[in-house]
Amino acid sequence: QVQLVESGGGLVQAGGSLRLSCAASGGTFNRYAMGWFRQAPGKEREFLAAIRWWSGGNPYYADSVKGRFTISRDNAKNTVTLQMNLLKPEDTAVYYCAVRLRIGSLDSGDYDYWGQGTQVTVSS
Repeated sequence: QVQLVESGGGLVQAGGSLRLSCAASGGTFNRYAMGWFRQAPGKEREFLAAIRWWSGGNPYYADSVKGRFTISRDNAKNTVTLQMNLLKPEDTAVYYCAVRLRIGSLDSGDYDYWGQGTQVTVSS
């Protein structure tokens, strides 16, 4: 059973930075990509960024975070990180990492495994 554990959330002032990490465990499994999503209270889950695990190609970002957030992976450590800079109060949400096993659209919500989420709060 694949398990994903996010860490690194917290409270930060507007303009600040946070670095989220997601550790995958549960044995070896073939994955196509890993991604980050978020969900704010009363809003739908939102795609943020994704990166293909084994192949090349550029990471893919939502317009709302492009230029501020950076996704990266460490295949050896089985982790994916999300560096978040220039944070805004509207970035406040629970942030989730997810694994996509099959080839498909990186920004769709059709991922196969999800973490429990980590809270990010940005104060104004």
